[in-house]
Amino acid sequence: MGRQKQALTRISEMFYIQNLLIRQALAECLGTLVLVMFGCGSVAQLVLSGGSHGQFLTVNFAFGFAATLGVLVSGQVSGGHLNPALTFALCLLGRERWLKLPVYFLAQTVGAFLGAGVIFGMYFDALWMFANNDLLVTGKNSTAGIFATYPSQHLTLLNGFFDQMIGTAALIVCLLAIVDPFNNPIPRGLEAFTVGFAVLVIGLSMGFNSGYAVNPARDFGPRLFTALAGWGTEVFTTGSHWWLVPIFAPFLGAFIGVLVYQFMVGFHTEGEAKDSAREDNEENVKLSNIHSKQIA
Repeated sequence: MGRQKQALTRISEMFYIQNLLIRQALAECLGTLVLVMFGCGSVAQLVLSGGSHGQFLTVNFAFGFAATLGVLVSGQVSGGHLNPALTFALCLLGRERWLKLPVYFLAQTVGAFLGAGVIFGMYFDALWMFANNDLLVTGKNSTAGIFATYPSQHLTLLNGFFDQMIGTAALIVCLLAIVDPFNNPIPRGLEAFTVGFAVLVIGLSMGFNSGYAVNPARDFGPRLFTALAGWGTEVFTTGSHWWLVPIFAPFLGAFIGVLVYQFMVGFHTEGEAKDSAREDNEENVKLSNIHSKQIA
């Protein structure tokens, strides 16, 4: 037991990374891998089983719980963003350095790519059998939608852009409320569960049009994987180049979400806290002066 402990200590020291940003990037990568692995895994079960092993509700619950687990895995190290739109929002508020945005975006995309790879490997035989030894992007037996989002037949690009923008704005408003220390702060340790609840609610109410990606990394990473794994470049051209929408619309949605939350809640709660702190400080000064006079 003692030797094992010493060996583990040596291994830990050997692989310990001193650079904080790299450690945070690795945590974001793993957290996003967990999100995509469990989330897309639920979609794979639903599609490949023909509905016998899942339904729309189970997919939404899976993504909600997957977000919770992803935040639990990475939150203590990196903050558990799992979404470059959230990182962008926090950078806008000055709560994160802008350097983190490209680093986190890359790490989250790699994590999503790897998560898709895990599901592809797990359901490899079922994927090939589902469409008679073919990997289809569109049509009745398409399987590309297991990994990335695609628009429904009724959805135009403009409406889809609006869909992703509003969905992301709603997500950012909820997440900013969760991390706002002045607005009913969430008890420590429960933040991850409220994040998962927010993802679940958005999925249940905004998932019909295109599957509520609201996350550029979660959509682009798996989409890139499918392009390389056999679905081909059609994953980028289908739906009038739909793949661009889940990348750009969430950033605009994040900007709108920040504006909405700050103008309607954030600025006021912060101002109230500052006023309260100023009043407490003035009261302490008065008490100090009274005490000084009494001593004199």
